[in-house]
Amino acid sequence: MSTEHPDLASAPEAKIPDQSTLEWHEGDMPYSQEFGDHFYCREDGRLECGHVFLEGNGLPQRWARQPDFTIGELGFGTGLNFCETWRQWKEARTPDGRLHYVSFERFPMQADEIGKALSHWPEITAERQALCAVWPKQPSGHVTLDFSGGLRLTVACGNAFDQIQNFDPIFDAWYLDGFAPRRNPDMWSEDLMRRVHGKTVEDGTFATYAAAGFVRRNLQAAGFAVERKKGFGSKREMLSGVKSSSGVA
Repeated sequence: MSTEHPDLASAPEAKIPDQSTLEWHEGDMPYSQEFGDHFYCREDGRLECGHVFLEGNGLPQRWARQPDFTIGELGFGTGLNFCETWRQWKEARTPDGRLHYVSFERFPMQADEIGKALSHWPEITAERQALCAVWPKQPSGHVTLDFSGGLRLTVACGNAFDQIQNFDPIFDAWYLDGFAPRRNPDMWSEDLMRRVHGKTVEDGTFATYAAAGFVRRNLQAAGFAVERKKGFGSKREMLSGVKSSSGVA
């Protein structure tokens, strides 16, 4: 979600805002005033999604081996990661494949805001239009939407720390995509990473654009084997990893 890539020694103190106010930069680039951050990479958020979240989790290749798959995401934001994942799912799914995409979002956007942000990418026009057509006017609680091709979207609105604990599905892969760690450290805390780990299947994976030192250590403390990889574009590094009893990523 973030455009920042700090290499922090420790998590800073930051107050969690109780609302989210959008600004629009360069026409269709959403920016959160409260978090002081853009919603996605300014180089190309859709391509970053493919590099970081899909490739970082071994997707779409894993769908051929595991046609019933559940993705968890921290930070739905504009729905960009969902729409790009959906686009690739349509190309790669097996005939009986089912994908449940579950995202945890404290401040869900309105349909017109989602549509404006995603209009930048003609490659996901069909997915954007389908999502906006059924997105509720006042999203709250658990928003569950079923689409063709064996796809279900659930957006759990509210605090991710509380929502994950009360959520039933066990996740095969995670997209960790909160705002920049130094601007939203609670989204990267050790306690939250432990909850993510506890809801992940054995050999389940995660990927994130973030490579801050405290993020890496919190993921390791939670029980993930963590690996540094080449980041997208100008970002030097990203992180990916696996929940494995062997401790090897």
